[in-house]
Amino acid sequence: MLALALLLAGGAATGCGGRATTHHKPGTSHEQASGSVGTLLTATDAGGHRFREVPAEGAPEVQLTVRPDSEDGWNLQLAVKSYRFTPDSTGGAALPGAGHAHLELDGRKLARLYGPWFHLPAAQVPEGAHTLTVRLYADDHTAWAVAGKPVEGTAQLNATATAPGQVGGHSHGDTPPPTQAPQPEQADRTVTITVRDGKVSPAPARTELRRGERVALRVTSDRADTLHVHGYDKELALPAGQEATLTLTADRTGLFEVETHTSGLVLTQLLVR
Repeated sequence: MLALALLLAGGAATGCGGRATTHHKPGTSHEQASGSVGTLLTATDAGGHRFREVPAEGAPEVQLTVRPDSEDGWNLQLAVKSYRFTPDSTGGAALPGAGHAHLELDGRKLARLYGPWFHLPAAQVPEGAHTLTVRLYADDHTAWAVAGKPVEGTAQLNATATAPGQVGGHSHGDTPPPTQAPQPEQADRTVTITVRDGKVSPAPARTELRRGERVALRVTSDRADTLHVHGYDKELALPAGQEATLTLTADRTGLFEVETHTSGLVLTQLLVR
């Protein structure tokens, strides 16, 4: 009986696939998972995430580099040390030197990052001088800290007005814009979602798919935000008041959350069998 109890407890901790789950119920917020790495401080970031302090020796480090993109916006590179990105275990316990990052523009969260590269669309940056900040977090959403300060990197960015014949402030000559918009990618399933006043309509639920099917996520948000599909590491900028569509092939089986970065809302869950 003792062996059976231990077996059941282990299964509950790791989920049906034998690994830690990376999702929470639709309509709920992330909850901090337990972890014994470092020391939890009472100090928090602007989003309420507590600092997890570790010794300076061997602590994670990050530097941020910003380069203009030739077509739109900027490409961001995160050069990390003593740290690795672990998108598959987000939501689990804190592990040494592992997790994800948050991107902020002048102190306002823009996106959650799961790798060293990120494309920042020009539409998300108002005209003028700005400060970009990337901060490193553990899988349980606590912020890595050294000597009471979060582990982060900053860079300056100057956004200019977009003139005719230019994209994201970068000139492309006298080539006229295309007269016909590109046709949307074909999809087997279409999920239409609206975000208004912090509420998701229809209410978050599971979208069941067969492996190999293509699904189109059509999202309209009343505020500028970023859509992220966990597990597939797909992102889409959501301009305020405009419908945006992300089409992907469900080539992985499992349960994957679709959420917004800035508002932290769960829009749906993709259940791929």
